[in-house]
Amino acid sequence: MSRNIRKELFSASRQVIVKAGTRLLIDRKSIAALVSGIAVLRSTGKKVLLVTSGAVGRGMEALNLTRRPRKLADVQALAAIGQRELMALYSAECRKHGFISAQLLLTAADLRNRERYLNVMNCINSLWEHDVLPIVNENDSVSVDELKFGDNDTLAAMLAALTGAELTLILTSENGLRDRNEDGSLGDRIPVVEKISDEIKALAGDTNDSKFSIGGMRSKLNAAEIVTRSGAAMWIVDGNDGEAIPHVISGDDIGTLFLPGRNKIPGKKRWLTFFSRTSGKITIDDGAAKALQNSGKSLLPSGIKAVEGDFRRGDAVEVAGCDGKVFARGLVNFSAAECLKIVGKKSSELHQILGSDVDDEVIHRDHLTLV
Repeated sequence: MSRNIRKELFSASRQVIVKAGTRLLIDRKSIAALVSGIAVLRSTGKKVLLVTSGAVGRGMEALNLTRRPRKLADVQALAAIGQRELMALYSAECRKHGFISAQLLLTAADLRNRERYLNVMNCINSLWEHDVLPIVNENDSVSVDELKFGDNDTLAAMLAALTGAELTLILTSENGLRDRNEDGSLGDRIPVVEKISDEIKALAGDTNDSKFSIGGMRSKLNAAEIVTRSGAAMWIVDGNDGEAIPHVISGDDIGTLFLPGRNKIPGKKRWLTFFSRTSGKITIDDGAAKALQNSGKSLLPSGIKAVEGDFRRGDAVEVAGCDGKVFARGLVNFSAAECLKIVGKKSSELHQILGSDVDDEVIHRDHLTLV
């Protein structure tokens, strides 16, 4: 890919998500270098959001600990201590460059709930309107496994989907994704990935041996899937290079650039695709499946074969074909009990079965997305 195309991709990006890993935030000097790079990025007119790690490490430093504790409560306490220390450093460095920062601490539940999702989106947009740098971290002081994003690569990708950011910049300790040699060891850097295939996923490796794997690359590929399916680009670069961000701005051939997917998921369906948690499953016949997949039709009761789960009107449900494979999810217009009453029925019969004031579709096409 030529520099011109890289530069055009950057120029077309109005909003940029930057994620910095823990290894890049080891001291005040490294944080100062990161903020300096972000200041350069902001000077190009981009709205920037930073996803940061490092709270637990800062807490360990504050308490003079050399080993991360195993107890969840102890880790949560360190995060509570370290987050304040981390934000104090960010605040001081941002002010040196003439702007201020704001802190957002999130759990996965904040984005799974539609109302809270919209509140987060509106808050970020308001901060951008006031030229403030939003700094986001997972709320490790209260998070438990079921509330976790899993890693900050995923958090960055989800924020890209939420905000519609055209570029996600992952600053890490590796200079991008690397190919594999015949013996399985890491080979040359891959400059551009057009599509995340099974072969590309296999490059992340399965071992912890530094010779045969890149730490955290699997999570970065998962993040790249989310970002590219949203119709945006993701760029992995070596954050240890103090000139990494200027190189990105110039369109230089560094790191690995993941190109946007061709089939962009509309903004109103991104929450349903990436964030919603399903409460049941509806199995449909082959004719209905083809209508949903190939013709963009709504799901009608006549195509339903089976209903599973205990969902309510407005809940997200999975949609599966007769083979049991889930291929879509959508917001259902009826409860599970109501759906059981109308399995295989014609739309004209709904009013007699459920009453006059009901919808004709079980799931309207505007509230359905293929997965």
